[in-house]
Amino acid sequence: MTAVLAKTGLPGAPVVERAEAAWRKRDRWWGLVFVSPQLAGMCAFVLLPFAVGLVLAFAQWDGLTEITWVGLANFQAQLADPVFLRSILNTLGLALITVPVGLALSLLIAVALDRLRGRTGYLLLYFAPVMTSSIAISLVWQQILRADGPLNQAFFRVFGIPGPDWLGDPHFVLLAVSIVTIWSSLGLNVIIFLAGLQGINSNVLEAARVDGAGSLRTMMAIRLPLLSPVVFFSTVVAVISSFQTFDVVFVLTKNGGPENSARTIVYQIYDEGFRHFQFGMASAASIILLVLTLVVTAVQLGLQRRFVHYES
Repeated sequence: MTAVLAKTGLPGAPVVERAEAAWRKRDRWWGLVFVSPQLAGMCAFVLLPFAVGLVLAFAQWDGLTEITWVGLANFQAQLADPVFLRSILNTLGLALITVPVGLALSLLIAVALDRLRGRTGYLLLYFAPVMTSSIAISLVWQQILRADGPLNQAFFRVFGIPGPDWLGDPHFVLLAVSIVTIWSSLGLNVIIFLAGLQGINSNVLEAARVDGAGSLRTMMAIRLPLLSPVVFFSTVVAVISSFQTFDVVFVLTKNGGPENSARTIVYQIYDEGFRHFQFGMASAASIILLVLTLVVTAVQLGLQRRFVHYES
């Protein structure tokens, strides 16, 4: 009863509880003050652009003339455009290459570093590309992947045959983009996996050793199941990140590569919006990308019950 009186501020409540209620009310206001910059930024740079894009997806606008409402015509035009359909296939193909290969390599490196002393230097080396501008990384790799670049020269010295034209052959451009994407994101996944491995209870691993489990058996039966929440989180983030690939494609290729072989959905959005000034078409492509991302993420969330094991 006194607590109720204190919350309502009615006379009769103990002085201490009324003071506590006043402090809680003041803390709530300070909480709102501290989160207000984040809320303002989210409204200005996320919610407002999303609302404008959603409206423009149903209109035709070049930035200069008046907006003309066209209903679903932009969506129909995009889904009937073979270039846009190719960009969807390229985006899915890029995700199918970069996500499993990148996560598997990151996990192997994290396991190797788990018991290594002096691993800080290795972590800095692996994490350096994450801190480096993706444009700078792409410019360096553009020189490495040239037909007469150092990679092909090394390939010729080892195998005695000329290497492929990574950026000029439509069969290799998407693979070249995948290599750069995997390399640049490797360090972040290594840090996440290493943190997950070090968070596993050592008593569980010791019990497995006492029961005679070898390193491979411990990895497959103990570590991987306990690491599955981290793997699931990294997979969701990696898939969403691969769907948003743009800068690497923009720098490495010209117009999405030969025969649009490396054009992704985000590059298609940029091409429609900022090269052809078709903001309605670009917004419709953005909404399609959003729906595709939501569907794939929902499938991943649905599958986590089967493959993700929580320690509790």
